[in-house]
Amino acid sequence: MMKLSTPSLSLPAVPDAALEASLLEVEQALAALGAALQARDASAIDLHATALHQALALAIDHFARAAQNGPLPPALRNRLVRASGQVAAQRESLARATAALDRAIDVLIPAEVPAVYSAYGSGQRGMRGSVIQA
Repeated sequence: MMKLSTPSLSLPAVPDAALEASLLEVEQALAALGAALQARDASAIDLHATALHQALALAIDHFARAAQNGPLPPALRNRLVRASGQVAAQRESLARATAALDRAIDVLIPAEVPAVYSAYGSGQRGMRGSVIQA
């Protein structure tokens, strides 16, 4: 009896060189973004954040395809974990800076004070609703 082989539907293997290249792009984009954050250069931050986003998307795609075909090389896996940690640290740092900026803006630009007079008379009366007061 002749046995027919069916073609495999698995994705093509991603060579280690492609994984290395995509991870190197992520690492370089992280370094560039870190430098832009330290320099507080808004346009460079935007540019490097976009480049990092694209590099991460490509790297995730490459690593996901490679993981479907077997275990990832340990050295590359460790570098990916380190890069992931750096992304998380930069995200946390940016969140703290944003919160500090929000607090500073709240101090410098206080909440809107109700008008002294409104269409109903004093500002206090208009804010109480329709309750009749003596």
